[in-house]
Order: sequence, then structure tokens, then C-alpha cells
Amino acid sequence: MLPSFLLLALLAPPLPVIFDTDMGNDVDDALALAMLHALESRGEIELLAVTVTKDNPWAPRYVSAVNTFYKRPGIPIGVTKSGVTPDDGYNRKALELGRHAYSDKTEDAVSLLRRTLEAQPDGAVTVIQVGFSTNLARLLGSPGGRELVRRKVKLLSLMAGDFEKPNAEYNVKMDIPAALALVKEWPTPMVWSGFEVGRTIKFPARSILRDFAWAPKHPVVDAYKVYMKMPYDRETWDLTSVLYAVRPDDGYFSLSEAGDVQIDGKGVTAFAARPGGRSRYLKVDEVQRRRALEAMIWLASEPVR
Repeated sequence: MLPSFLLLALLAPPLPVIFDTDMGNDVDDALALAMLHALESRGEIELLAVTVTKDNPWAPRYVSAVNTFYKRPGIPIGVTKSGVTPDDGYNRKALELGRHAYSDKTEDAVSLLRRTLEAQPDGAVTVIQVGFSTNLARLLGSPGGRELVRRKVKLLSLMAGDFEKPNAEYNVKMDIPAALALVKEWPTPMVWSGFEVGRTIKFPARSILRDFAWAPKHPVVDAYKVYMKMPYDRETWDLTSVLYAVRPDDGYFSLSEAGDVQIDGKGVTAFAARPGGRSRYLKVDEVQRRRALEAMIWLASEPVR
């Protein structure tokens, strides 16, 4: 008897996905990318491209190392120009251990986004943004960019904002003009995973030490270990956006009513319910937390096929 995920893969074509990340600022980005590779191996998605909003050369190198580790070195990588957070983050430390091959081949993020979207059927692509809005705002501002997004993208799943407390969440406050442009101009449905969701679901250090042991040299494990002193459990902010984007109907999360997200000059987000609004945000209860964490651990640690 075939496993259920294989049966699903046979019934539905893979979901075309673009992953936009600030890789290197927090280790949840690395875990989220590992999840996406597992989901592609299961036939649930096709990872079309990865675009990076962290303006540092080690960020795309680390993305390349992860893609290469999962036997997909050809996935194109786009990089931002004149972006934010130019520091190395954990990327350089993880790669200077000398355990992982990577490429320096990149291209302009907006050019890659445009070319990738143009090659896909209308209404087919899911975009997952787990960093700043820099790349997507610039895409919208490029000639015909908003119309291209309207035609090609069915959903934007993004980790940004805080819908529980009036806090300026990191992904928003680091590039407020881009976030403002995104909420104003993005033409298709958006599902936000706020700070409050991933904060309550923590990826356990014991999983890093145990469930990834099948690989003596694992780029995600190396990043996790250099990011902070082990052992530590880390919030799953970016992983929640991946899980919802690919499995929206599996009950891992609940959704708010439709409405609009507003952002003030300090980067504080607020939600206003409105019938027909493009935005919703994720909600999670205790049972869903346990189920979501189990799925995220299983996917992030799944062996290479």
C-alpha cells in the first residue's frame, strides 16, 4: 500500500513555489528550506526559485549549499541589491567549516522573479516570503510587475507582523517602505503568519541532535549549531508559513476572517476585518501546535532521496 503523501502526489501535480528568504538572520529560514526540499521529494511542490533579501554574499552561498546537499543544485537563486542586513549572519560560519559544496551563481532577484512567474500557468504559483518585503515590493514596482503577479500568483504566504500585540515585528520593521508597498499593491490573497504563531511552537534541540543524525555533514545542523550555543529550542516562525502554504487544508492552523493589514510608520501591524479583504492571518490552538510541530520536525529532518 502506498503512503498517503505518495497517493496525494499521484492525484495532484506539484505546487509551484517561490521561496523568498532573508537567509542567515535566523536559523528558522534554514529549517524552512529543508522542509521545502522534503516536500519536493514527496511530490507535493516544485521549488522554482529561491530569492534572498539579505544583502550579503554568504546568504545565497548558504542557500546553494542546502540546495546542493538535497541534490538540487540547479535551483536558481536571486539576490537583492542595496538591501538591508549586510552582515554575514550564520551563513559564513556554517560554510567555513568546509563541509559543504556551494556555487556563487546568482542573478538579480527581480529579474528571476519575473522570468519564473512568466514561465508558469496563470494562477498557479504560491510565493512564500519569510524575510523582508524588499524583493516582492520591487517586483510590484517593476514595469507590469503588479499585473504579472495578479495573473500568475494564487497565494502569498508570509511570515510577518504581530496580530496579538502592537509590536514592530522584525521582518516588517527592517524594511518598512517595502512592507508598506506590499500591503498596498499586492493583488492576490495573502495569509500572514504573525510573530505570535511561531513564538509558541519551538523546534527542539533534541530533534537537531537526533533526527538529523542520518547525515554526518548536514548544512542545516551546522547552521543551527553556530547560530546559538547548543542546546536551545528555536521558534518556528518561517516554518509555519511553509507548512500552511503547501498544506492549507490539513488543519494545522485556523484562519482569521478576511480583512486588511495596516502598517504604521514604525512597522507595527494591525488587522481590520473587511468582507472581501485580501488578507487573513493564522491562528493556532494547542492541538494544532502539537500537530504542526510534529509535521515540521518530520519534514525538516527527512533524509535526502
